[in-house]
Amino acid sequence: MPGHLLWAVDVYGRVFSLCATAGHWKRSKDVLLELKRVTAAEQCCWGIGCEHQVYLNVLPSDVSIRHQEETYENQEETGAPGGNPRRHRENTPRSSQTVTRRKPTQTQGEHTNSSQTVTRRKPTQTQGEHTTLLTARWNPVEGYTDTLLPTDRWPWTDESGQMPQPLHSFLLPSDNWEWEGDWYVDDDSCGRESTATGGWEYAVDFPATFTKEKKWNSCVRRRRWLRYRRYKARGSWAKVPLDRGRPPPEPFTDITCGGWRMRDSPEKHICLWAVSQQGKVWFRTGVQQQNPEGSVWEYVPVPKEVSQISAGPGDLLWAVLWDGQLLVRTGIGKDCPKGASWVMVDPPSKAGAIHVAVGVNVVWAVTKDNKVWFRRGVNSHNSRGLGWISIGGEMVMISVGPNDQVWGVGTEDRTVYFRHGVTSTEVTGKAWIPVCARLDSGRTSKRPSDSCLFSGQITEPSQGSVLGCDDPDVPQPHIPKITSYSFISALVADRSAPVDQEAVQETVEDEGAPAQAPVLQPGQTNGSEVPWSNVDLEEMMKAPPVSTIQSSVATYPGDLGAIVEQEEGPPWAWITGGGCEIDSNSSISWLETTEGGLLSPTLTPALSAAGAGGPIAERALGEKEKTLEKCVSVRKGMMSWWSDWTPHQWKEVCVTLEQVRGGGVSRDDILYISYTQHEERNYLYASMREVTALVPVLRESLYALAVYTAERTRQRWPILLATESYQDWENWLSLLSESCCESRALKGPPSKQALWAVTSKGDIMVHDPSPSLEAPAQYLPCERMFWRQVPGHLLCVESNSVGVVWGIGYDHMAWVYTGGCRGNQAQGGEVNQQILTDIRNVCIYENQRWNPVTGYTDKGLPTDRYMWSDALGLKECTKENTKPPSPQWTWVSDWAIDFSTPGGTDKEGWQYAADFPVTFQGYKTMKDFVRRRRWVRKCKITLTGPWQKVPPIRLIDVTILPCLAQSSVEQVPVWAISEKGDVLCRLGVSAQSPAGSSWLHVGTDQPFKSISIGGGHQVWAIARDGAVFYRGSVSSQNPAGECWYHIPSPPRQTLRQVSVGRTSVYAVDENDNLWYRQGLTPSYPQGSVWELISSNVCRVSVGPLDQVWIIADKVPGYPSESSGTVCHRLGIRPMQPKGLSWDFGIGGGWEHLSVRGNSTEAQRAAPCSPLPTRDQAQVNGNSAGC
Repeated sequence: MPGHLLWAVDVYGRVFSLCATAGHWKRSKDVLLELKRVTAAEQCCWGIGCEHQVYLNVLPSDVSIRHQEETYENQEETGAPGGNPRRHRENTPRSSQTVTRRKPTQTQGEHTNSSQTVTRRKPTQTQGEHTTLLTARWNPVEGYTDTLLPTDRWPWTDESGQMPQPLHSFLLPSDNWEWEGDWYVDDDSCGRESTATGGWEYAVDFPATFTKEKKWNSCVRRRRWLRYRRYKARGSWAKVPLDRGRPPPEPFTDITCGGWRMRDSPEKHICLWAVSQQGKVWFRTGVQQQNPEGSVWEYVPVPKEVSQISAGPGDLLWAVLWDGQLLVRTGIGKDCPKGASWVMVDPPSKAGAIHVAVGVNVVWAVTKDNKVWFRRGVNSHNSRGLGWISIGGEMVMISVGPNDQVWGVGTEDRTVYFRHGVTSTEVTGKAWIPVCARLDSGRTSKRPSDSCLFSGQITEPSQGSVLGCDDPDVPQPHIPKITSYSFISALVADRSAPVDQEAVQETVEDEGAPAQAPVLQPGQTNGSEVPWSNVDLEEMMKAPPVSTIQSSVATYPGDLGAIVEQEEGPPWAWITGGGCEIDSNSSISWLETTEGGLLSPTLTPALSAAGAGGPIAERALGEKEKTLEKCVSVRKGMMSWWSDWTPHQWKEVCVTLEQVRGGGVSRDDILYISYTQHEERNYLYASMREVTALVPVLRESLYALAVYTAERTRQRWPILLATESYQDWENWLSLLSESCCESRALKGPPSKQALWAVTSKGDIMVHDPSPSLEAPAQYLPCERMFWRQVPGHLLCVESNSVGVVWGIGYDHMAWVYTGGCRGNQAQGGEVNQQILTDIRNVCIYENQRWNPVTGYTDKGLPTDRYMWSDALGLKECTKENTKPPSPQWTWVSDWAIDFSTPGGTDKEGWQYAADFPVTFQGYKTMKDFVRRRRWVRKCKITLTGPWQKVPPIRLIDVTILPCLAQSSVEQVPVWAISEKGDVLCRLGVSAQSPAGSSWLHVGTDQPFKSISIGGGHQVWAIARDGAVFYRGSVSSQNPAGECWYHIPSPPRQTLRQVSVGRTSVYAVDENDNLWYRQGLTPSYPQGSVWELISSNVCRVSVGPLDQVWIIADKVPGYPSESSGTVCHRLGIRPMQPKGLSWDFGIGGGWEHLSVRGNSTEAQRAAPCSPLPTRDQAQVNGNSAGC
């Protein structure tokens, strides 16, 4: 793995590299080279020298870097058939018939010295070629000649003829290149040997298409000349030349490279960026594999002065301003590598940013207080991200590798650290571990916990460098502990301060005697200040006893004051991991963790100083635990998204869930959806804390999921996502549900006060209410209610405030809830999970129209509905194309005629009407010209959920006594209606035994279809013919009551459902109208009259506080939304029991709602009495207690 190198620069400007397969730092062979910054790609590394020049190091390889130069020749022949040979030779640099050149020696970085003459070989064409055309025009007297018309191209041009390119204009770009041979004619330009054609190709005129055959009308011709140059400076640091013909740019202070993995780019071009001393940004054009030096520097305007810049392997580019703000470059792509514009981003903290590092899909930053931060939400569709997260550790700089691995240089000890545990899902990793690699001399860089004292002789600092070091083998001097960014600022300073040193006398102690601390003199400067040059200095109190050593003094630009202890090994100033692609889980010898585990770089010196105990160590360990707990993880996958724009269609998108865990922070997960529209990359996102529901939906037999937020609920347009497999759908639903619950700190099963609902798909949803749900002053809008799913499949659910929950399936089987909810693994436990099955009917209609000749036939009018359709006739539904409701269902029967269709049928199952869609009846009349019959087929679903079956009687409706929060009942009344219409009362139901023991039959004179029990044991019911009844004398002692009282129905209306609260009774008729029963009193519980409240109501639920909730058919203004929307009645007061208006919440496919368990009342402040307070003795002469 020679190309996977980690590059680093120490504080003396020396350059080191560390191979992933090796175990030691290898210093550059250029001993005199001193660099400040380095940046690396896969096969090369750039650096900025102390003199602000740019250097390049291309790694050695068996494949040489060869660049092809091309030019096209135009030539004149003096004779019509053969031309003028003399003039031919004058314009030809070498014979086109026989071309010989020296055979180049294929070695890296060497000039060829071989003088062997060989026949020319045709080289392979490479990238980055310059083309020059030599063109000729035919003259009737002289034949082809290079004396062209005034409007013609030049004799030597590029392929397009727009640029003159004579042979002498081609020069080597720098001393790092060498020519491989002389110019020669490209034989394949015309497809023949040069001995026969001379490489010419012919055309009628410029710039017509050239062909290899000469024709009678060929008036012009051209041929191509080639020459190759080779890069010879591989494996060494070479200075990048200045742009020829352009003024040199300002001295550079920072450099970065990236873009070699840019999306949709067929070639690996490298984007090289630099920052000058004046804060300007420059871009190097033409950097590619065959031209590593690039072409020219181009200025990129910036809104403010830039101090540091970082580019990722993809299309991310971030920069840091001198004022601590950050810039993001947008619009970078394969067609626009320089990008389009800058976007300002706020720093992570008030301290401001001083360093930024960019990866493929991550951005890390360091603030002026050396804190490390991670940017959330960064990807190829959103280069800005959404927010910052603090990560443990203190660094002076960090670098991100090509696979988002993170490296850093510690603040306290100047040790290189690696972020352990970074993967494609755990993007922030787990902790920092030191890089423990040997040096060239065989010494080992000690771990941060092993401190020692540097010693050495005084050395003069080199010009422009921070520390002088003439001999790399001598021991290193003491380095101050730098806790700010002053050192890096010194590295990028535009000038070096002259330093005066005083001689320091060394004292050699006897063997075994303790060594004295070195006496230091502060460095002298010229008074110039470097930005951020404050240095945290610590006095060295005492030195550890060691053997005979030598003390040294090193001088720094700026007033650094006293020097303190520093561990052995070079103190690092800069590191780049752009060329080091390793796996975080791979076993690398120099990435082994310490015995004490994973440590943050800020904790290591404290632990070393405190030893095994002490308050400092305890505090450090506490910070360590806090640091290790915090991490960011991502989950990605490809899904289909129902687009927001018209025409609506399924689009393939990348879905990413970003999760933040640990560190004592609240969960704030974010869901990203990245898509491409009109070749532009866009994204949308939703905070999981703002998601209000995750609802499985039916969409074209796909595994679909609707994501609701408050804003999406107001727009009546949820985010629809779908997968191709059920396993993927289930995994995403569980993951998102768990994220929603944890973001809202919801744990365990639903509360006893929960609101229960059922969708048209049969999914069970619950909402845990807060006291503000019914509070007039602090009302929670319906659109902000969070609904979570309970495993199971039911038709309806009823509950009360003591925790008793009953449900009825589509097959009319009764079930009792035992605890548990999706999104929390510990909810209910495995003991409550049971097998739950349900069977439902899928119905389609066969339609026919009467024909005077043939009678009823399946040949309808052009305006008729489909002959096989759904109930409304809007969708074609044949036996062959009709599928189960979802892939979870399986057919358990064949298609059969349904003779129980509402409205009746004849003996063949037909219903008749005058036309579509008039009301159908079960008999034929003379005016009936159309007929239909319903076909049904049973399907079955099998799930696992916290539900217990209550056999054997099948039910169509159930109701539970709504209790107040402060009430306690031993036996909970449960009433139900059987499939046959019988009224039943369940005995033995309690919070401990919600299933009860047995059924008690309550006599009726006709079958019923709806029943409800309210406060004070009020029982109301509706018969199948719409008649309303009230059950008298029901109490806890007499649970079945005495008799039924008939209640008149609303005029000309047939009621179908009733719900009773504490003092209110509401009912819904067959025309979806909502009615309120007036005049209910304790002495006259039957009430007096029905009052119409609203239309557009499918179902009503009245709670124990007389709160009113409904399932509305449609939302006004949104006719395209499917039926079924949760609504809340606002303004209900004791003196205003009918309320004032509706609040529309989540909707589109909700069929049932129960709020009969919500008895949570909002706290109300006691009104102040206008009368003065009195003593207890003044109240009737006695103490009045209650």
